[in-house]
Amino acid sequence: MATPPPPPAADTPLLSPDFLRRLESLELVSRKIRAGRMKGDRLSKRKGRGSEFADFRPYTIGDDLRLLDWNLFGRLEKLFLRMYLEEEDLNVHLLIDNSTSMDYGTPTKLRYAKQVAAALGFVGLINLDRVSVETVGGERGGRSPVFRGRPSLPRLLKVIDNIPAGGGGELNRTLRNFSLRVNGRGIALVLSDFLDKDGFEEGLRYLASRNLDIFCIHILSQEEIQPPYTGDLKFTDIEDGDEAEITISAPLLERYQKTLAAFRGTVNQFCTKRGMNYLFTSNQVPFEKLVLGYLRNRGLLQ
Repeated sequence: MATPPPPPAADTPLLSPDFLRRLESLELVSRKIRAGRMKGDRLSKRKGRGSEFADFRPYTIGDDLRLLDWNLFGRLEKLFLRMYLEEEDLNVHLLIDNSTSMDYGTPTKLRYAKQVAAALGFVGLINLDRVSVETVGGERGGRSPVFRGRPSLPRLLKVIDNIPAGGGGELNRTLRNFSLRVNGRGIALVLSDFLDKDGFEEGLRYLASRNLDIFCIHILSQEEIQPPYTGDLKFTDIEDGDEAEITISAPLLERYQKTLAAFRGTVNQFCTKRGMNYLFTSNQVPFEKLVLGYLRNRGLLQ
């Protein structure tokens, strides 16, 4: 078995300058908001007073006279309004699971989630999207202000980097609270191991009811995928302190692998049936590859 890399130093930045340069030409894509011709502007299908011309319609009493097309009146001697596509901001919600179980692995699942969130947040900022961060799953919940524009990057990175791990069993509640509060269209990125004793279904069901493009990134550590344990051991649940003494044997590991595969399949099926994008990853997959490869292939980035 390959030796895992050492954990990152406390002062190691979430994103390297080289990787930031590689993200410069990308933008986040929402299937529910069509991209306009100008990079960073999203144009809705609603006709109003934006900057992108859409169509003409006959004038009716009470319409805004400022939208009258006088050149067309000069040719046809009839009053028509110029209609435009309204610009819409793209809201990018970065939902990071900060339960204690995420503070596991090398690098920890939480560190991995932070790096992915930081990368996508940067892409949103440089395209003038509205980016916010919210913690889910843990007892230490919190949400950031809305960030916009490249100058906001240091503040965004600081918020993400300072997210602590703690508690558990709150995934359904925190996702429900977010879903009931969020307004408007946009993208919601959920970064979690989904290892919650109370399940994840209720929270994701609430989230699916909102008018959002949802990407669920399921993160597990390599130690969870292929446990490096043998013999008689005592395991302690790091979230609630429950203990269990078991003997690790080949048949037990085989049953564990089947149970884990079934769990991953359950999360995948639950998300897919509700129109949410699901992507599984190990903390050993370089997060740069996840962002530039897998997420681009899934259509989140272009």
